[in-house]
Amino acid sequence: MRDVAVIGIGSTYFGKSEKSIIDLGLEACRKALKDAAVEPKQIQSFYLGNFVGEVLTGQSLIAAMVARGLGLGAIPATKVEGACASGGIALRQAILTVASGEADFALAAGVEKMSGVPTARVTTALAGSMDQELDGRVGLTFPGFFGISFGAYMHQYGIDERCIHQVAVKSRSNASNNPVCYLRKPVTVEEVMMSYPVAEPLRMFDCCPISDGAAAAVVCPADTAREYQRKPVKILSIAQTLGSTRISDLSGMVSFEATVQAAGQAYKQAGVGPWEIDVAELHDCFTIAEVIDSEDLGFFKRGEGAIAATMGETGINGKMPINPSGGLLSRGHPVGATGLAQIYEIVRQLRGEAYNQVPGAVTGLAHNLGGCGAVCTVSIMQKM
Repeated sequence: MRDVAVIGIGSTYFGKSEKSIIDLGLEACRKALKDAAVEPKQIQSFYLGNFVGEVLTGQSLIAAMVARGLGLGAIPATKVEGACASGGIALRQAILTVASGEADFALAAGVEKMSGVPTARVTTALAGSMDQELDGRVGLTFPGFFGISFGAYMHQYGIDERCIHQVAVKSRSNASNNPVCYLRKPVTVEEVMMSYPVAEPLRMFDCCPISDGAAAAVVCPADTAREYQRKPVKILSIAQTLGSTRISDLSGMVSFEATVQAAGQAYKQAGVGPWEIDVAELHDCFTIAEVIDSEDLGFFKRGEGAIAATMGETGINGKMPINPSGGLLSRGHPVGATGLAQIYEIVRQLRGEAYNQVPGAVTGLAHNLGGCGAVCTVSIMQKM
């Protein structure tokens, strides 16, 4: 298997857009191709992550339409779906295609358009990644699921809710400097606590916003990467795992086994430990999710993730910088695009080009989670 590097990245603004789902995908892909100094005809394989495009926009065959619009050749153009982890899976497939020698250049993208339809319709579409024969029958949605996790975490570890709300404060502070983010106005813990109750103790500001957007990355063999990109980023590992697909199968509400397993595989393949990660973009669809993620990935001991956020240890200049981009909470979570948006941010960090640059960042990690912890990808990258 060949070593693989990212040589090009692209992203749209995340928020509400008048562009179609196809045009959003085209914008991100064109930016990635330009950044890689690669022509469309050089791409030999294309993977696109999308979750609810057909449900919310009525548009299917999205990968083929984006590929056609880019002017790609008669190559495999494949849409992949893994709920909110769709983008991470698309990247993994592109990396494996190049690593195996099947292609020298592969393009991965993720796209979603979620605005323009009623919130209830979006909520119903997202809930499709729950087991509708069991969990769906009781009317549970993802805010409800993570509200349960929030309460369980506080009860199990004796943590005050303000510590978890602090994640939202940090997120908005970071987003204020990132122009691709949707929510950029700073907030206080008091404002988070006063925001609309969604699924108590989960408040409105604890939740990521519905949004539109796309992101993309071009990968090629690491040994030729510098021919196209002055600052390539090497992929040390990328793992994908399967976890519980229904709540009744979960061993608890304060950890996701898919993340634990993916992290273990990714660290082993990369030959690094969590203490060697300089910056991370985690799947913070809700504030409590970032806290649980940070513990599942081994950055903090069980029950200490929320305290670490309160103490500033997850800030840009902290012990373990997490989501310096603003994360899903502030950037927005166009679900199919999130996995590639995380890669976009980590690559910028390792190039030294991020809006909230972590000093001396050499090794970065991206974590993308789908469903009730059913699907997870963990990627580890390093500056070349």
